[in-house]
Amino acid sequence: MDELPLAEIFLLAMWICLAAYALFGGADFGGGFWDLIAGRAEQGRPQRSLIEHSIGPIWEANHVWLIFVIILAWTGVPSVFAAVSSTLYIPLTLAALGIIARGSAFAFRKVSTELWQQRLFGAAFAFSSVFTPFFLGTVAGALASGRVPPTIAGGHPITSWVNPTSLTSGLLAVATTAYLAAVYLTHDARRQRDPQLVEAFRARATAAGVAMGLLAGAELVVLRWAAPQLFQDLIGGNATPVLVISVAAGIISLVLVRARYFLAVRLTAALAVAALIWAWGVAQYPEILPGTTLEEVAATPEVLAINLVVIVIAGILVIPSLWWLYAIFQRDQPHTVHTARH
Repeated sequence: MDELPLAEIFLLAMWICLAAYALFGGADFGGGFWDLIAGRAEQGRPQRSLIEHSIGPIWEANHVWLIFVIILAWTGVPSVFAAVSSTLYIPLTLAALGIIARGSAFAFRKVSTELWQQRLFGAAFAFSSVFTPFFLGTVAGALASGRVPPTIAGGHPITSWVNPTSLTSGLLAVATTAYLAAVYLTHDARRQRDPQLVEAFRARATAAGVAMGLLAGAELVVLRWAAPQLFQDLIGGNATPVLVISVAAGIISLVLVRARYFLAVRLTAALAVAALIWAWGVAQYPEILPGTTLEEVAATPEVLAINLVVIVIAGILVIPSLWWLYAIFQRDQPHTVHTARH
């Protein structure tokens, strides 16, 4: 009997966590994007109140998926972790600072009583919610375009992430978070029985969805020049069906938003984003870094086996807890936002 493909199972678990962080943590970052452009204090208060109410209970919990990704990369593919962290330390550090600034500012704004304090912390929360996914996107772009050599500090600390692929990926990441947040907030606004907010976020979801689609198309154009092999795998390889699912789900989502099926569009929008991430993973597999395959960089079978046991235990503990947390705060509370306005 053949041995279990532990490395592939491990990579699958890591990619599931990455997709989960994009869907849940990404939507939280997108809330900060809409907070940034909501308008001045009184004009933007209803939107900011809805955003704060929607992400308040779970904004810290969603980072558990990123922690999983980091730990799994560190233990499962340690040489890849070392190469990525030593080459892309600038965008990774800026993203980490953004996560810290965003969390601190969000907490301080809730307890601030002075208007200038609320504005200061609100601006810090909003701006860090935008540049954090941007820098994480540049990291993804650097990996997709093969700019991280499989050696410690082997890549250039600037050009590895300041290049057309990375910059386009960064913008795509910001658009994706804004799209997910607008889709989720539209349904939240309906649950709060606020027609004005429903229409406001419905328009934002449409605009962000179109922007995301255009940037995804631009990314393909850039990849054709910067990473031709990855482009070929996306267009005419194993990843093509997954990419088609993403495109189809994105188009259906725009139709559902226009038709005001706000609960159903949550599912299709999530599918569009998750399928986009999985299309990249399928296209790049089995290569992890240039010239290296998963089998070459994976940890020993013993380490992978122990980590997979830990993953199962963590999933048993974390997933039901998060599900219950979401279920509690997704119940109808029609007076919450209204009270926050006064």
